[in-house]
Amino acid sequence: MESNPVEQELAPEIEDIVEERISVASQRQLIWWRFRKHRVAVVATVIILLFYTTVLFADFLATSNPADSEAFRGLMPPQPVSLFDGWKPSPHVCAVSGARNLVTFQKEYVRDCDEKIQVRFFARGYDYKFLGIIPTDRHLIGMSDDTLRPEDYMYLLGTDKQGRDMYSRLLFGTRISLLIGLFGVVLSLVLGIVLGAISGFYGGLIDNVIQRIVEITRSIPSIPLYMGIAAAFPSDWSILKIYFAITIIISLFAWTDLARVVRGRFLTMRDEDFVTAAMLSGANQRRVIFRHMLPSFYSHIIAAATLALPLMIIAETTLSFLGLGMRPPAISWGTLLQDAQNIQTIALTPWLMIPALPVILVILALNFMGDGLRDAADPYSN
Repeated sequence: MESNPVEQELAPEIEDIVEERISVASQRQLIWWRFRKHRVAVVATVIILLFYTTVLFADFLATSNPADSEAFRGLMPPQPVSLFDGWKPSPHVCAVSGARNLVTFQKEYVRDCDEKIQVRFFARGYDYKFLGIIPTDRHLIGMSDDTLRPEDYMYLLGTDKQGRDMYSRLLFGTRISLLIGLFGVVLSLVLGIVLGAISGFYGGLIDNVIQRIVEITRSIPSIPLYMGIAAAFPSDWSILKIYFAITIIISLFAWTDLARVVRGRFLTMRDEDFVTAAMLSGANQRRVIFRHMLPSFYSHIIAAATLALPLMIIAETTLSFLGLGMRPPAISWGTLLQDAQNIQTIALTPWLMIPALPVILVILALNFMGDGLRDAADPYSN
């Protein structure tokens, strides 16, 4: 197919405009332009943003209080939402009735779609503070205001053995697990960058001391350490104290890899001409480190951060699953998966495995986003 003569004539001018725009663009603009071309990374970033939106609006998105239990609704299967009643738009869920099987002694549930529980948007529910500030009782979805019987509550993802809503608990578990990962990464980044930069920039005795600390930290077996620390937690500690303790503990053992990477780059860069020029021009050491040296390898820091975040999330989930991290009544992905530790659960109540799905999805999305950010952070490479 022959190209348009006008396009052929304008092509050199368009290329000149593009080259001129690139030549005057800032590093952030170059990073953003290149990142947009990585479509998988962009999709992964959207997924991560949706998850952190859930963190902010967990109360608003929940359909019931995650701590409320209905014993007669224990291990109830999910109730899917039907959007139409025949040809008429009418969001609803089918009512569910349960009875004990006298042979197996298992409670069996039967859907009764002749009795429909209407679902509405911005319905009233339990009281909470929107964004922790505004008192309200409105939720994104819920029952009609005239449907207030406990047996008419809807359970989109079923219930656990205590009759608590898995959907609402999953939203609150997402908040805890993702915030622990985020705070842990921030703390480990600060420790790794600061200590690695000091070690590589100054060298000598300071370098030896910091590297011995790194080696001692890396030599401590993690699982026995976590077991000992979990046993040392006072039984009367609040959920908030355990939350911060787990965050700090995970961070204190996650900074060593980044510190070594930063140290190695500083050792190779401290004799470079641009560092010498900055020091001769009167720049103090802090400015040389954080203004001139660190920005030159943003890609390594971004790669380390995006790899550390999923590791933090997996660490918290694993520790809580084993009973060494967050404890009930705290809600996290790990504590939610504690109910799915045997084959019987998988066979009879597979919906208790649903919390594993967001773990997998978040880890994959973070890794794809990290690949895109790592490539985009070095916009001058091919």
